[in-house]
Amino acid sequence: MTVKTISKSRLLLHFLAAATVVVWGTTFVSTKLLIGSGLTPASIFLFRFIIAYLGIWVVSPHKLWADNWKDEALFLVLGLTGGSLYFLSENSALYFTLASNVALIISTTPILTALITRIFYPINKLNRFFVVGSFLALAGVALVVFNGSFVMQMNPLGDLLTLVAALMWAVYSLLVKRMNRSYSITFVTRKVFFYGLLTILPYFWIQPLHIDTSLLMQPAILANLLFLGILASLICYTVWNYVIEGLGIITATNYIYFIPAVTMFTSALVINEHVTWISLGGAIMIIAGVYFASKRS
Repeated sequence: MTVKTISKSRLLLHFLAAATVVVWGTTFVSTKLLIGSGLTPASIFLFRFIIAYLGIWVVSPHKLWADNWKDEALFLVLGLTGGSLYFLSENSALYFTLASNVALIISTTPILTALITRIFYPINKLNRFFVVGSFLALAGVALVVFNGSFVMQMNPLGDLLTLVAALMWAVYSLLVKRMNRSYSITFVTRKVFFYGLLTILPYFWIQPLHIDTSLLMQPAILANLLFLGILASLICYTVWNYVIEGLGIITATNYIYFIPAVTMFTSALVINEHVTWISLGGAIMIIAGVYFASKRS
């Protein structure tokens, strides 16, 4: 493979990473609309993962189980960290703390991912570009999240739940790269959906699920669920696992910094939320920070 071909391949991977976070950034607005229509966060997760799981059978090999029980157990952990536990922690946090707190704390995921990677793979040293870029991007996220209104109310339970969600995604990113080496990306993604669904079921024993069929059949609700299930889950999870394999855990995860900025612009377009010059400046800082964090010393 020539240098030019490798360069084009990495450019494609960066484009796919950016496209994925653009979609994920819009899911907050889509989820907010569904919650406003009467669906619960847990039921939204359930429906989007059911749609994704059914859809991936079209492209996934019909292999049912991993090669050994140890790998099968790791897939269970992937379903927890990248599925049920992540979404339950993040969505539950919104009941206890401000949305701005959640968005800001969840944006520490790239830093947590880098630290965990450094612990388990000491050969991956954090260079000065990463440190400077990470804090620059995180400062930009803060400007975008607060959007000119610098008010942060600490709530230990809500903030802790958000930190748990960020940690779950960091662990997911680390493990999914490991599993991608032994299994196809579509197989790995399908197992994540399966165990994500399986591990959410105990929650419904505590909080019973009530399904209103007439509500689900409303065009706007059905369209949002299909968007979350097919594009944001089925396609984006598959692409994200491919990006992690190609760019590496730390470089790929840095793109998560863009999610609050995408959410800001989407909210302005869809639900007319106000955007200030401060938040626009924050978006520029995020772009600069991700650029520096991705550089090699």
